Amino acid sequence: MTDSDRLPSAGGAAVGRRIGIGLMYGLWRPRVLGSWRVPSAGPVILAGNHSHNIDGPMIMGTAPRPVHFLVKKEAFAGPLDPFLTGIGQLKVDRTGTDRTAITDALGVLERGGVLGIFPEGTRGEGDFASLRAGLAYFAVRSGAPIVPVAVLGSAERAGRAIPALPPLRSRVDVVFGDAFQAGDGSGRRTRKALDEATVRIQERLTAHLTTARRLTGRHRVSPGESAGTP
Repeated sequence: MTDSDRLPSAGGAAVGRRIGIGLMYGLWRPRVLGSWRVPSAGPVILAGNHSHNIDGPMIMGTAPRPVHFLVKKEAFAGPLDPFLTGIGQLKVDRTGTDRTAITDALGVLERGGVLGIFPEGTRGEGDFASLRAGLAYFAVRSGAPIVPVAVLGSAERAGRAIPALPPLRSRVDVVFGDAFQAGDGSGRRTRKALDEATVRIQERLTAHLTTARRLTGRHRVSPGESAGTP
């Protein structure tokens, strides 16, 4: 089996996007702003905030291109394992350095695909307050631009019918920001360079979140979303 054969399926990700469109627009009312900012071709990293479990599928269903998300291995349980694999998602073990996931993610970018990452590492406040270095590594190593994505409203309130989900047919805003380069142009991949890139990324993502809240009128912070730093 060649490396290209082992990479997550591009066709599967395209199917996953169609499923995401059907589910997200069928169950909720996404309002999408700035999707034109996602480069129409070539490698790109979508970096999203994460305050609810539907944030990943919401980005998959609203992004203009199919997305391969890094997904925690715990989600690949039972029938979800072949399903997530079939739609081109990447299993990652967050307890250590998962070299297979790293290789596959870089392979997606080398192939000119779209890699989706929640740089906070797990579902939390959704304010980009604590970023892991993985995003900086992928961006600096691949040279792919980062497009920040703010998902707002998914954790605002619980639904009556299904408390674990936002109210059905409620509005969820998805705001795509301007693409930017994480590196300083030197091509350095040292620990110092990655730390500097992480700081640079955090500043850009936090600024985008502030802008997204202003554009959508969601100035009031929901229970699952912290205001963060302007």
